[in-house]
Amino acid sequence: MAMEPDQSRKIGRGVFLLTVAGGLSSLAWGKAAWSKVSGVISPVAADIAPILPTQGWRIYTVSDHMPTFDPATWQLRVGGLVEKPATITYAQLRALPRVEQVSTFHCVTGWTVQNVHWGGVRITDVFGLVRPLPEAGAVQFVSAEQPYVDYLTMQQALLKDVMLAYEMNGKPLPREHGAPMRLVIPEMYGYKNVKWMAGINLVAHPQDGYWEQLGYDRDAWVGHSNGYSS
Repeated sequence: MAMEPDQSRKIGRGVFLLTVAGGLSSLAWGKAAWSKVSGVISPVAADIAPILPTQGWRIYTVSDHMPTFDPATWQLRVGGLVEKPATITYAQLRALPRVEQVSTFHCVTGWTVQNVHWGGVRITDVFGLVRPLPEAGAVQFVSAEQPYVDYLTMQQALLKDVMLAYEMNGKPLPREHGAPMRLVIPEMYGYKNVKWMAGINLVAHPQDGYWEQLGYDRDAWVGHSNGYSS
């Protein structure tokens, strides 16, 4: 249903907070309630229940199932404002220079998971394959979980601890955390950390992603956005 911008912020965040406030029981409630709010927002109680709570994580999805991953057929399409669009296989992704980092994951609903060990590649190494054009000022990240997309400015995407992660805590990225690959940007809340990556497009300017269209801040800096002031 259509909502005015001020309504979408109130409803979107309010339902999001209420959904996690009571643990698993509220997740089951959230599936029905969120569907009434937007028609596509629905935490998947049936799939999520076996893995929640797990070491502090809460798993959310905006469709009725989590995307699956086959390493033999998965491809990451990288295009847009680039000199040489590319399609990267899982094996090619794993062949790029590997990096590791430890960072804290922040959810906009207030919970955090500290000391998450990520392994993956830097966006600059992917950019090296496609050579962005000078007019590329932002990056669109496309999830296999349709219709989830989000954007970072080029400056944000090139922060030193932004990662395209395919490992978590020394193991291949689990399905519920976005296998085969997810965006990790520790300085921003989790809804900017796009999971189940399917495509990356270089664009001239950032636009509103999935949650921004429902009223959330485009720049989701931890502690300084979405109603937080410190």
